Parts: sequence; C-alpha cells; structure tokens
Amino acid sequence: MEKIKVGVVGVGHLGKIHAEKYARLPEAELIGVVDVDRGRCQEVAERTRCQPFCHHHDLMGHVEAVSIAVPTHSHYQITRDFFMEGVDVLLEKPIAPTVQEARQLNALAQERGVVFQIGHLERFNGVLAAMNGVLKDPFLIESYRLSPFTGRGTDVDVILDLMIHDIDIILSIMGSEIEGIEAVGMPFFTSQIDIAHARIAFQNGCAAHISASRVAQERLRKMLILQSDAHLTVDYLKQSLLVTRKEGGGVRELTAEKVVRENDPLEMELRAFLQSVRDRTAPVVSGDDGQRALEVALQIVDEIGKPMKRRR
Repeated sequence: MEKIKVGVVGVGHLGKIHAEKYARLPEAELIGVVDVDRGRCQEVAERTRCQPFCHHHDLMGHVEAVSIAVPTHSHYQITRDFFMEGVDVLLEKPIAPTVQEARQLNALAQERGVVFQIGHLERFNGVLAAMNGVLKDPFLIESYRLSPFTGRGTDVDVILDLMIHDIDIILSIMGSEIEGIEAVGMPFFTSQIDIAHARIAFQNGCAAHISASRVAQERLRKMLILQSDAHLTVDYLKQSLLVTRKEGGGVRELTAEKVVRENDPLEMELRAFLQSVRDRTAPVVSGDDGQRALEVALQIVDEIGKPMKRRR
C-alpha cells in the first residue's frame, strides 16, 4: 500500500501530537511540519524525522493531505490555500470564527473535490460506538465538559474551545431540529467567556443542558442521557458507558451493562481521515457538520451576550 504524503501546519500542543502520530502510522509519510515558532518547528521535525518549514506554502506540491492546527482566526486563509492546490484537509475545530467563512470553505471544498474533515475528536471516542443499539429517543441530555485553566485555546471562548465538542455530539445523535436556545456565561480568567451553560430545546421535545468550564478544579467529560427505557451515563475520559434499566417495576444497576471501549481517539481520527483521502469518501465529521456545530455555538454566544448588551 502506497503511503499518503502528509504535513502538519501548526505544531503547538495538539499539532505536535498530530505529527507524532502521523510519523508512526504505516499508511502515512510525514513530509514536513510548519510553525511560526522556528525553534519549536525544528524540534518537532527532528523528533518526527521530517522537514521543518517556515510557511505553509512550502508544503505545496509535496503533500496530498494536511492537518491544520493553528489559531482559529487563521483557519480560513490557510485551509483555502490548500484547497486551491487540491490538498485534502483535516482542520481542527472550530471550523472557522464565522459562519460565513465556514460556508465559503465548504463551498470551495465541494468545488475543488477535496476531502474536508473537522477535528471534533470526541466523535472517535470508543464509548460512542458502545451506544449503538442502546441509544434511542432521548428526552433529556445533560453534558459536562470541565477543565482546569491551562492557558491553551484562549484565542476563542469556552463555547468554541470546549462546549462545541458536546454540541457536535448532540447534533449528531439527535434527529430533530432545534426549537430554541437559552444560555448564561461569564469571563473568569480571560476577557472571553470562560464558564457557560446552555439549554437547547429540540422540536421533538428533547432538552439538552450543556455545561462547560475551563476554570474548574478537575477535568470532567460526562454525558447523562434519559430515555424511556434506560438511563445512560457516558464517561469520555474513562471511555465507559453505564446503562441502568427498569427491571420488573423496580430499578437496579445492571453491572453487566457497563461497557468500556478504550481506544486512541486521535489515532482513530487520523486513520479515518487517511482512509477518506485514499478512498475519496466523505469524512466521518464533515465540513457541514463543523458548520452546523459552529452555528449553534455562535447562537449560544449571542444568547450570553444579550444581558451584557442590555446592561450597557
């Protein structure tokens, strides 16, 4: 099997991991990495045995596909440049800072016939596969994504940094349109919103409550789902699913239905991207998926901003 020539643009915390995993995948040949920090770029290149480059244009003509893990404000221009050269792109979330730029990228991807995958990593968490055949017609979803403050991802607010993962997952499992959104939030350590809570009402009667914080004491990645026949507890960190069902009029925990599906979500994401590149098939998380998650995330940002505007 011929290896797919790949590159990584932006080798900060996450991009560095992309490069390291590409370097180990048998189906990929890591050609080079790009970063504005020359020292960091050189260090990652040496570690992954590829070429360091100062500008993403230097990869043109040498790669078939790239991962882009740069600050969100640069997503549109860099992705567009690769699309114009016919290069397939795995773009870290969020897809773009604005819906208009997201639409333009999706339109260009379709026009140029390139693979366009968005890096909503949790879609590749093994626990989601464990829900197949168990999840049906939820009427209440509660989601918690909390992290201590690290200083990473602060070019965007907590909705676009963390909450958007859960927005994407909820949209992917719901077969209903959104009826309304309510939200509250506030800055804490940064000038952006650091803590947020949103309630999304769907037309089928389901309600999703989503909490996100990047100033918490500990990491938490959980989703609770209520449906008529079961209560599902999803733990993304432990990659476990606990199903509690009604039995004979009573309720008891069925330990036999605790399922653990451990995998490496990022490796699965990269392998899925490379498979789409090789087979020319639609990615698991498409640009359209990324755009829809962004649209909802920005609605939540707007809802949080309304009280602030009224106070001015």
